[in-house]
Amino acid sequence: MELIIRNVRLEDGQELVDVAVENGKIVAIESGYAGSSERVIDAEGRVLIPGLIESHIHLDKALIADRKANRSGVLAEALAVTAELKPTFTKEDIEDRARRTLLMLIKNGVTHIRTHSEFDPTQGFTGFEVIMALKEEFKDLVDMQVVAFPQEGIYKMPGTDTMMIEAMEMGADVVGGISYMDPDPKQHIDHVFELAKQYGKPLDFHQDFKDDFEGSSIEYLCDKTIKEGFIGQVSVGHLTSLGALEPEQLKPIADKMREAGISVMSLPATDLHLGGRKDTSKVRRALTPIRALRDAGVNVCIATNNIRNAFTPYGNGDPLQTAMLAVSAAHLGGADDLSTVLPMLTVNPAKALGLTDYGIKVGNAADMVLLDTKRVADAVIDIPDRLYVIKRGRVIVETKRTVTTNF
Repeated sequence: MELIIRNVRLEDGQELVDVAVENGKIVAIESGYAGSSERVIDAEGRVLIPGLIESHIHLDKALIADRKANRSGVLAEALAVTAELKPTFTKEDIEDRARRTLLMLIKNGVTHIRTHSEFDPTQGFTGFEVIMALKEEFKDLVDMQVVAFPQEGIYKMPGTDTMMIEAMEMGADVVGGISYMDPDPKQHIDHVFELAKQYGKPLDFHQDFKDDFEGSSIEYLCDKTIKEGFIGQVSVGHLTSLGALEPEQLKPIADKMREAGISVMSLPATDLHLGGRKDTSKVRRALTPIRALRDAGVNVCIATNNIRNAFTPYGNGDPLQTAMLAVSAAHLGGADDLSTVLPMLTVNPAKALGLTDYGIKVGNAADMVLLDTKRVADAVIDIPDRLYVIKRGRVIVETKRTVTTNF
């Protein structure tokens, strides 16, 4: 064996087990494993989880909050500020910021990432080319899926339709969309589906990012997904408009989303910051209704979206901290709810991203994180140190902390 982690806790209330790794794969999960290894880690009862998944982030526009602020805190100004800054981005600048952000994520236990990378006729493929290169450079540390993302719209920016094709030819893993940035959201959705059919790729939309439901296109997207045979291959980020619906209005939509197999990436850091800004009293939480969608059988994930820019002027790349925002804001702290949060960072996004060898199971890739906590139930709320981050059987991050108390 190349690695054995002894005495780990995979589930509360069950015996501790040893996890053995060979050739980057998990080859044994059992109590008192008899094999030997060149490296052995004694977890002493600590929790071992699958690698955390960052399922929706923008690496190419991270860490620019200090260049121009979004004074109002509204989405429109965030878009305007970012559009003003983008022409100043050089390849070197984007590479530096994206690289620093990747290191934040990896240190915090992220082993898989889906990043949206944008382009338009004004800025060209400056950022997209950088992100594609980083995907290759970091492949031994983190698996990356790159979304071809038309941030400024497709029809609103002539030439973007051609660039979408070029991006797919350049190796994009996912066809992206942002239907609310074009005058006709349905036309935008149709166009993105045609590309997905042409290239045989999944789809990921920025969807209905607003406080009210009027004008939302999620129902059309569900129907389109089913009609075109893309069940289980479509993800949406934000979807905050659903938060404006009464339960009886939401239920048929949630049921249709479940039927279409649409995954939802809730983005609490951004959505709480930008949403509800026009409310003067009883300010809305401005989140997609995580609990209601979850209870309806929709695959719900939690992700970061942006770090320190006009959309989200804070963040440190820690998915557990982002999850803690959702715990309080989405009422996920109850006894029956808290256990559903960690899967929104692990197995749920693995399903959304179509990962087939993910999870702590014999035969799967050894992508794991040992947490400095001894209860799975506390894995999120402790925001524990990631003691060891393991990618395909190799320890890539070790955290050692010494705290001395003088009392």
